[in-house]
Amino acid sequence: MNASTVPPASPPPSVPGTDVRQESLIEYPSQFPIKVMGARVDGFVTALTHIAHQFDPAFDAASIELRESKGGKYLGVTLTITATSREQLDELYRTLSSHPMVKVVL
Repeated sequence: MNASTVPPASPPPSVPGTDVRQESLIEYPSQFPIKVMGARVDGFVTALTHIAHQFDPAFDAASIELRESKGGKYLGVTLTITATSREQLDELYRTLSSHPMVKVVL
């Protein structure tokens, strides 16, 4: 086979909205649960509540769900916020992940 019979490589599609990394499966606004895990220490839930309020002023602290680890050393906290954009969620995840009391954000 010579070079003249090999079809040229096709460039990736450049149609707006086709970049899978930029598309979202979430419809905004929506209620969005975020699970946060950290050591079971005083002030942990209060710190998470403060962060949630920064990103969702209408956040209801009464909606927080808590689950202790089997040994009681760690605490899982579910925060359900009103998500308004992917940017809001990305920044919330970054803020939670960088907090010194937080071990994991899901």
